[in-house]
Amino acid sequence: MNKTYQKKINFDLIIFLSLLIMFFGYLGSQMGISNMFSTLMETAYRLLMDTVFYIMAIAVLAGAFGKMAAEFGLVRLLNLLFAPLMGPLYNLPGVSFLGIMTTYLSDNPAIISLAKEKGFLSYFHDYEVPCLCNLGTAFGMGLILTTFMIGLGFIKEALIGNLGAIIGSIVSVRIMSYRVKKQLSIKDIDHEKIDRTKINNIEERNFLNRKELPESTDSIMERFLTAMLEGGKLGVDIGLSIIPGVIVICTIIMILTFGPADPAVGFQGKAYEGVGLLPQLGNSLSFLIKPLFGFSNPEAIAFPITALGAVGAAMSLVPKFLAEGIIGANEIAVFTAMGMCWSGFLSTHVGMMDALNRRNLIGKAITSHFVGGLAAGIAANLLYQFTELFF
Repeated sequence: MNKTYQKKINFDLIIFLSLLIMFFGYLGSQMGISNMFSTLMETAYRLLMDTVFYIMAIAVLAGAFGKMAAEFGLVRLLNLLFAPLMGPLYNLPGVSFLGIMTTYLSDNPAIISLAKEKGFLSYFHDYEVPCLCNLGTAFGMGLILTTFMIGLGFIKEALIGNLGAIIGSIVSVRIMSYRVKKQLSIKDIDHEKIDRTKINNIEERNFLNRKELPESTDSIMERFLTAMLEGGKLGVDIGLSIIPGVIVICTIIMILTFGPADPAVGFQGKAYEGVGLLPQLGNSLSFLIKPLFGFSNPEAIAFPITALGAVGAAMSLVPKFLAEGIIGANEIAVFTAMGMCWSGFLSTHVGMMDALNRRNLIGKAITSHFVGGLAAGIAANLLYQFTELFF
């Protein structure tokens, strides 16, 4: 064996073991060895039962809808209607608006079901496909989060948060697109002479991409049932493919974010317990976070940090924060923007990029979207301050 290669293996092994000992040593010292392993197993199990299968159900429905949308021409219509909007904002075809709607109405992975549909993909260049992960994630659980905030009485703030999330999505997708093109050494695509606003039907785009879709001679009912079942089956495959990323990464995020289920009792080895390290780190950055996001109390940083792993869990913090006076209307606007734009992307991005067969771009997707979420929060803060000043 080559000595240089042998040294590299030994060095990698030392780093791996060091990180492993530091991680489990820290958790064990805080929670106790028994509670630590019990919490890891319980959290992983609850994520599988409560989150993964829920996402799979979403993927099945979205897959069925996406397949039928492509089969009956809805994809073609959306591309025609929204090309003038999606092109200037995201440099993506108009049909990508369908991805925004499906994730806004459900959750991040819903766009992957569409991205596996050939009729949908025929509108995209190869370098644009990875950007769908960032686009869809920026609107994940948007309807649920917006409804939740409106239900608390913050209508204006929820709408401002939605605008902030849109701005964050544009930043995330644009950065991702630039980095993907740079990695693929695509210096200029203007030579293709493709004006998206003039591509009004799928046949033209198929010709440009050298893709042909056979015409169906089946009846409408047969096409409906076939598309629905095939799309649903694709959703099952997507749900299975995201299991490793969701369980492993989200378990780590959860245990680093939350504290004991009952602080008075201490650690009990229950699901979703943790050492609360990430909020502590956030407090140390309050000098920077307050002017950017307008948070009046450093404890508010717990929401966006938690939203990195699971926006649903982050939402549960809001009523308590309001009751204790930790947050106000400005924080609600920022929470909505960052919660929607990030929407637990650390726990889903890996699985989503893997499902898109772009595993080598996971790092670029995560860092680009992290910046997009920060931009969403800053934009929401500025928009809220503007409305308070002039309206």
